[in-house]
Amino acid sequence: MGNLVAIVGRPNVGKSTLFNRLTNSRQAIVSDQAGTTRDRQYGKCEWCGREFSVVDTGGWVVNSDDIFEEEIRKQVVIATEEADLVLFLCDIKNGVTDLDMDVAQILRKFSVKSSEFRDVTSSAEKVKSLNTQHSTLNSPTVILVLNKADDGKDLYGQYDFYKLGLGDPWCVSAATGSGTGDLLDKIMEMLPEKKDDGLEEGIPRFAVVGRPNAGKSSIINAFIGEDRNIVTEIAGTTRDSIYTRYDKFGFDFYLVDTAGIRRKNKVTEDLEFYSVMRSIRAIENSDVCILMIDATRGIEAQDMNIFQLIQKNNKSLVVAVNKWDLVEDKSQVAIATFENAIRERMAPFRDFPIIFTSALTKQRIFKVLETAKQVYLNRKARIGTTKLNEVMLPIIEATPPPSIKGKYVKIKYVSQVPDTQIPTFIFYANLPQYVKEPYKRFLENKIRENWTLTGSPINVFVRQK
Repeated sequence: MGNLVAIVGRPNVGKSTLFNRLTNSRQAIVSDQAGTTRDRQYGKCEWCGREFSVVDTGGWVVNSDDIFEEEIRKQVVIATEEADLVLFLCDIKNGVTDLDMDVAQILRKFSVKSSEFRDVTSSAEKVKSLNTQHSTLNSPTVILVLNKADDGKDLYGQYDFYKLGLGDPWCVSAATGSGTGDLLDKIMEMLPEKKDDGLEEGIPRFAVVGRPNAGKSSIINAFIGEDRNIVTEIAGTTRDSIYTRYDKFGFDFYLVDTAGIRRKNKVTEDLEFYSVMRSIRAIENSDVCILMIDATRGIEAQDMNIFQLIQKNNKSLVVAVNKWDLVEDKSQVAIATFENAIRERMAPFRDFPIIFTSALTKQRIFKVLETAKQVYLNRKARIGTTKLNEVMLPIIEATPPPSIKGKYVKIKYVSQVPDTQIPTFIFYANLPQYVKEPYKRFLENKIRENWTLTGSPINVFVRQK
């Protein structure tokens, strides 16, 4: 199961630059202006054969009048609670600021074992006792990182940061990459090893995801509401992922519970960010994602955030439009309009099932499970090489890749790679570098037209023959 690392700190210390460095991307916007990152960025980092997820939070300002900064502070608190490891980023050139001290004070609370910290809010005495312990605590979950250490002279400033009470600082320059290799080694050392989650192999995992109030809790309760004796619950090794084994009516799968049913106390925090953080966990640990959309509100930006997480992780998709019982116009025209709107927003990936359901009246919830099962089987589909070539080569001959600089690309052969997570096809060509993204999409669409791979993502690669 994937580990989650959150980058936190006050504004303008270089969190987005470090995020881009770790994920080897230019995904986060980098600017000298403080507070550029209002939202989270989410990406993957691979080091020494291990992979983990990275979340870049917005700049954190305590006791600020700026409403954005208050929201950003909430995001960081949630990120800190959800992550396996926190990178607390400071600016070595500026030295320790009052804001850094405030941030460190809050982070030290998280270094207390989570069981003790869970009830901190309910006991004033505990808070007092925690505050006296904080100065001596060396957190196993927080790594203090000093950014902008661009030359040797800057390193002298690191000793000032010991007063934060978070152990030895790690000096890096996110802009040049200096010191980031050592930091990644340290992250690998601190991250918990992937443990066996005690789940049987080969049994599909379905995650119900979506923004708050879309009906995730209701549909999970509707799935497992009756005959509870058949249902067994297994707590996942990742924070609070609960797996429910469902084996009745001819089904056998694990339901990855993300609806926050067991952690309602957290819902007082910023709901939108909380749902994204929970979704990251659930999506990474599943095979098929059932994305819940509220029929009364239509598809919103928050739904798109979660859809992008599903795509980034190459997971199969079923869209369940919930609360259909509350919609007045249920005509075929209304259904077609709704479906088109969803597919337009999620383009270019359009080949996924959409089911109109109601968790309250249990309308079509059985269909949701049947479809999720079929989508899982599509994900595992194998197409014979002979059949692939019989169908695809005439199509390619009729519509070859466009010529570039007078050079013609000839695709001679196609095969499906065995034992991959999702269906992966390799087309062998004389000039693979000239086959661009639009033509790969054309090939994908032709594969989808000829074989049923609904709901499953597809990889298309062009290689030298």
